[in-house]
This record gives sequence, structure tokens and C-alpha cells, in this order.
Amino acid sequence: MLASVSRAFFVAVASRLARVGLLSAWALLGAVPPAAVAQVPGAQPAAPVRFGILPLGGAFESRNDWGPVLADLSRAIGRPVSVLSVTSYEALEQAIQRNEVDMAFLSGRMALDAVTQRRMQVVAQVTRHDGLPGYRALLLARKTGPSLSALLADPARWRLARGESRSVSGFIVPQLQLFLPHHIAMETRFQSEVIGTHQFTALAVANGEADVATNNTADFERFRGQFPVEAARLQVIWESELIPHAQIVVRRDYPAELRRQVQNFLVAYARSKGPRGEAERANLKVLHDLAGFVAADNSSLLPAAKLAYQLARQTAVTAQWVNDAARLNRLQRIDSSYAEQLAALREAEKP
Repeated sequence: MLASVSRAFFVAVASRLARVGLLSAWALLGAVPPAAVAQVPGAQPAAPVRFGILPLGGAFESRNDWGPVLADLSRAIGRPVSVLSVTSYEALEQAIQRNEVDMAFLSGRMALDAVTQRRMQVVAQVTRHDGLPGYRALLLARKTGPSLSALLADPARWRLARGESRSVSGFIVPQLQLFLPHHIAMETRFQSEVIGTHQFTALAVANGEADVATNNTADFERFRGQFPVEAARLQVIWESELIPHAQIVVRRDYPAELRRQVQNFLVAYARSKGPRGEAERANLKVLHDLAGFVAADNSSLLPAAKLAYQLARQTAVTAQWVNDAARLNRLQRIDSSYAEQLAALREAEKP
């Protein structure tokens, strides 16, 4: 019980500090030491590959979970790998914008922006043991809390815990598939809101600090294992359609051979038999119970682009406008932006 409370306290403090800018993202940077690699006498050591991690649980926890896999990657490509594990989507996005990230684990919207705006390229996509091509967004409530019908009937009565606006399952999909069709804007219609990671939002509801929380099937499964007492207080009151799994992206200006090395390493990881394969599968089990990686390209981001497009259109349709011409003008700009994004995805696929 004490360990659970301590974890909950740390998650809450870290999330709040990150939102007000008091926790430096780069304070969490650490180097994964590579294996000994033969060096040409007098040659400069290779620069580290800087790997950014999407904040799914706690920042320190995410860094530790990825550590063994990235150590294996370092040995495979013969270069050191440094890790940036942050407490918010915004912090990771800013690091990418400053060209401080060479490779990253990103979900739909952030991967889409990285490819179309920051000259990165998809090389792989994660897979899970259930064999499904994706996961689902969830809405959680206490077992003594509101039903879905009660929530939709009077959202102003309830307190919301949600993900950041860049979070696919924490914001984009619930907004698009559930709330906007019922003429509810998540940002304005609830009594209050708190924003954080999926672990943070689930804890907020379990501990009575919020009435309903956005989450997803993969993270809630992990939450059940880490916080069984708190998870037992919760129930799922809504789930979305399938959302494609997250991607691994790499800078396009990296040599093609290095990008191939990274892709080959990921696709082969945890596939072999024997002690090595068992060790790699154990590493992935800690890492959100992943099954492995499959080769992917920028076309894997087409569903994310469509989701962003649908959300923008739905938001525009349900918003208040001074006249119909203003709404039509906004919808036309959204259509044009979507077409440009699709073109950028095709262009980014070129060598």
C-alpha cells in the first residue's frame, strides 16, 4: 500500500511540475553504453544516436524500460545511444523541433508531425501479443461513479482527467468519436480537468481526484499490474475503434545504411530461439508487453492523418461561427491542409 501511494505521489508531482515548466526534460537524459567497437586509430568516436521516448507512464520508468532494448540497439549499430525520456508530449515535441532527437518512439499525431514537418521517416511499428493491428482508447470511471449516459447528459457535473491535446488515445480519439458527436468539447464542458499521462489520469480517478479519465487498453492493462488496488476501483464505460500502434521514426538525413541497420535490428528483435531470444522477449515484456516490431514506412501514418483531419472538420462543424461563409472558409482550409499533408507523406518516403 505504501509503495502504491509513493508511486502515485511521484507521478502526480512529476506531471504537475512538467506542466508548469519546472522539470527539465534534458535532466532525464542518460547514455546507454555501447559494446566495445573496433575503432580506427585516431578516428573520432561516433556521435550518439539520440532516442526520444513518448511519455506513456512515468519519465524515469519509461527510460528504464527502454534501456535494455536500446543497449542492444547500440551494440547492433556500433554507436552509443542516448535517451531522452520526458514527462510531457510538449517537451518531446520541443526537443524534436530543436533537432535534439535523431530517433523516437511516437504515436500517431506526433509521428505524423515529425515526418511531415521535421524530416523524419518511419522505419518500424510496434506489435502486441494479442495480434490486433492497434489498441483502443478508453473512458474510465470509478465503479461507484457516473455511467456513460449520465456523463454525456450533464458533463458540467463531472471532473475530467485527460491526456494532452497531442495524445491520440488521451484526447484526439475520445474527442472525435465520443464527445464532439454529442456536442461536448472536452476542454470547456466539464466541471474541471487535470492533464497528464495515462497512469496519472487513472490514478486521479481511482483516488477520487477526478470522476472520469481517458486511457487506452495497453496502458490500462499495464496499470492493472502496477496498481492492482487502485485498478480494482475502476471500470471501463466506453471504448473506441481500433487505433494503429505507435511507430519508430528516424531522421531522414541519416545515411540510408544506418536507417536499414536500425530497421533490420528492430524487425529481428525477439524473433530468435535460444537464450538470446528469451532475453530479448523479456526486455519487450517489460516494455509495455510488446511482441516486437514490424517493418513500416510513412504510409502507416495515413490513419493518423485521417484522424487529425476528421477531428479538425468535426470541431469546425460544431463550433460557433459569425456566419456560414466563415465556417465554409475554415472547412476549405482544413481540406487543403489535409491534401498537403498527404503529399508531404508521399514526398517524405522518397530517399
